[in-house]
Parts: sequence; C-alpha cells; structure tokens
Amino acid sequence: MKNVDVPGVPRGLLVGGAERDADGGATFEVVDPATGGVLCEVADAAPRDGLAALDSAAAAGPGWACVPPRRRAEILRRVHDLLLERSEEFALLITLEMGKSLDESRAEVAYGAQFFRWFAEEAVRIDGHWKVSEDGSARVLVMRRPVGPALLITPWNLPLALPARKIAPALAAGCTVVVKPAEQTPLTTLKLAALLADAGTPAGVVNVIPTSRPAAVTGPMIRDDRLRKLSFTGSTEVGRTLLAAASNQVLRTSLELGGNAPFLVCHDADIDAAVCGAIVAKTRNIGQACVAANRFYVHAEVADEFVTKFTERMEGLRVGPGTAPGTDLGPLIDDQQRARLVALVDDAVLHGAEVLTGGTVPAGPGFFYPPTVLTGVSPDCAITREEIFGPVAAIQTFTDEAEAVREANHTEYGLVSYLYTRDLTRAVRLSEQLESGMVGLNRGLISDASAPFGGIKQSGLGREGGNSGISEYLEEKYVAIDMPA
Repeated sequence: MKNVDVPGVPRGLLVGGAERDADGGATFEVVDPATGGVLCEVADAAPRDGLAALDSAAAAGPGWACVPPRRRAEILRRVHDLLLERSEEFALLITLEMGKSLDESRAEVAYGAQFFRWFAEEAVRIDGHWKVSEDGSARVLVMRRPVGPALLITPWNLPLALPARKIAPALAAGCTVVVKPAEQTPLTTLKLAALLADAGTPAGVVNVIPTSRPAAVTGPMIRDDRLRKLSFTGSTEVGRTLLAAASNQVLRTSLELGGNAPFLVCHDADIDAAVCGAIVAKTRNIGQACVAANRFYVHAEVADEFVTKFTERMEGLRVGPGTAPGTDLGPLIDDQQRARLVALVDDAVLHGAEVLTGGTVPAGPGFFYPPTVLTGVSPDCAITREEIFGPVAAIQTFTDEAEAVREANHTEYGLVSYLYTRDLTRAVRLSEQLESGMVGLNRGLISDASAPFGGIKQSGLGREGGNSGISEYLEEKYVAIDMPA
C-alpha cells in the first residue's frame, strides 16, 4: 500500500469471509485529503459483486440467527476489546483517508468500540412477552426475531464509528450484513471487517463491497427480495431516492440524513460554557458532521461577549495535516466540498455578512479551509438553509425568544438542536419546542452509544444506539395459542 504503514488493511472486496477482486478487476483510488495524493487503490465492486455479497449474507443468515445470544455477545465484546488494542492502527488509517487529527481519530475508535460493547449487552436482552387474551380463550405469545439480511450504506465522515453503529446492532439481533462504505474512506471499514473475522464472526456474516458506482451496485440488491433491511447514513437527497427504491420491496428502512442544527444562546446562559460547547459542536470532525452546529442564534444582550470569546477560540485553532502534532483541524474531505464551502461563505458576504476570522482558502496542497466566523448573517442566504459541513459558524442575534425558536425550526431538517440557558423552566420549555430528534442542553457533544440517535422531519427515520437501536433489526411475531374452556 503506497505511503501507508498500517498492517492488515484489505484492498479487495470482502465476500463470504474471503478477500477477492472485483468483477472485471476494476479498482479506484483512495486519496489523502491532506495532500491530494493517492494512498492506494481498492477493488471497485460491480453489480454482480453486490449480488454475490447478498448471496453470502443470505446463505449465512439462518446459521447466524441460530447462534445463541451469549455467543453473539461474546464475539461483539471481543470486537470492542480488539478495537481498543489496535486503536493506534485504526486512528492512523482514519486520519490518512479522512483527514481529521490523530486525537480525533483516537476518539472515534473509542466511540465506535462503545457500540460493540453496548450491543453485546443488548444481544442477551432480546425479549418478548406472554399474556392472556382479552376474552381468556387464548394465550398471546409475542417473540422477536432478526429481520434478515441488511444492506448498510455508510458515509465518509466517521468511517469507523458509523459502520460500527449499524453493524453492532445488526449482528446482536442475529442479522447478516452487506456494508457499502463511502468511496472516499473504504479502508477503515475493510479493516474493521477483518477485525470482526479475527473476533470470531463466521464467514458471510459481514461482507464489504467498496465501489465508485454505488447506485449501480446497490440498486439490484435493493430490488432483490432476499434483502430485508436497508440502513443509510448520508444526504437527505440520496435518502429520498433510497426510500423510494426500498418501497418496491417494502424494506425495513432506517435513514440518518442531513442536519442544519441551531445553537441557541439565551441571555442568562453561562457564556464561557456556551463558547466551549460551541467550539465542540462546530469544529468536531472538522465541522463535517450531521450534528455540527450550523446556525447560531445569540441573544443581543450577550452577543458581543459570546462573539468575541468564540472568535478568539476559533482563531486559536491550529489547521494542518491530521498526522502533525498539535493539529486541531485537518483538511476537508475533497476539493468539491471545499468549493461548496467557499460558495456558501461568498453568498453570505454578498447578503451582508461580516467575516470576523477565516474565509480565505490557504495556499498549498490539500483541501484545507480555516475556522471561519460570520456575523450579521441574513436569514435569506444559503448558509442558513443548507448543511455547511465545514468549520464555518454563521451567527445571528435575537431579542425575542419565540422568534428565535421559530427561526430555529424554520428548516426541513430536524436532527439536533443546542440550547444554553441557566433557567430550568426555559430549558424544559425550549427543549420541548425545538423540532429535533435530539437536544444538547448546555452541552455541545450529544453522541452516546447508550442513547437513541436520530432525527425528525427530513433528517431521517428510526434510531441508532440506545435501547432502540437493536429494534431496527428485529421484527415481532405473534402466536395465538388456543385455550379451550
């Protein structure tokens, strides 16, 4: 593998427990976003490869579903332990293909490992219930069983944690999976699948098919009646297309889509805490996260203090290659994403916004963009309507709380909201009024393997993590047992 000193990274498809070339031998390049150079080439799956992976998952399904829950749990716990043992290997690989700093990559490995530990514990707690029917003539037995083979489509921004968040509950429930990782970051998922095999996962239970032609490869799989579950994390636009395609087979579907998170700072907020939370919510993962704070609404009474302190913190962040010591923010994923960010900032300035820091593309290789703060942002510009996915904070002020909530809710998205206030009544009231599946109350970090992650409106369907996560991969069966008088 060119320029990458990380052992044990497959570069072929992983189907049926074996590494193989793509049909026709095609490959595609994986690029280092810090340099723009090629890291390596990986097998580029064709439609026949997708169906072969589904063949493998379908064949392994009955056997895996019959594995005792405790055994499945032990395998998942072993995955957790191995991930922590090999944390440095995975962290370096994440940084090389995605760009984030090594510290952030280490944190992602720890976060991803938590899903395997959590769902190892959930695997042995899949239950049903028994009761007497209303008229006493029957007994009602309700059991839960695995939904069947699942197609998991994952994005590039968290190349370990997001596959983990899907694979762990699927395996805990007794489902087999085919994983289609993002074209930009296939290496981490391939290495994770190899680790799953090391932990004792039987051949065919986890299959991975990197491809540069996702629609061509996943389309035939989605139309195949053996597939029973689709889980996708990515853009709302692609999510709508997949949801329409899944309707033909009436697939169980989980969608974690785009976000446009509001960040409200009330007049009674602890400003220092709000600034710290804003830095986390805005710059974690280089701002390339669906839960990143996009639209900042700051009460006019505290706006000067918040903006001054927040801008100072943003200016102090060090931008550079993720492998360099002391780096806070690495590069964006590619030049297309950077160009999109430039266009959003330019449009905001055209609509009257002021750039307090950042806003200029640096010279040199790689896809870097500086931490940027905009004030006086018009609610009419594109940056308030679209997901930013980069280290740019768009700040507006408010004086009327009800109006701030209306503006916060004025979006098709509803993934997460952030709220800072020291008043308990206000905290509860606004948490109830904000239209999102999650709220960070006086907290800029909401990701937690033990909590249900997901949104409302066009931010998606279903939940990942928490007690709800395994339910996405289970279906209920009711047995009516006759009890004659």
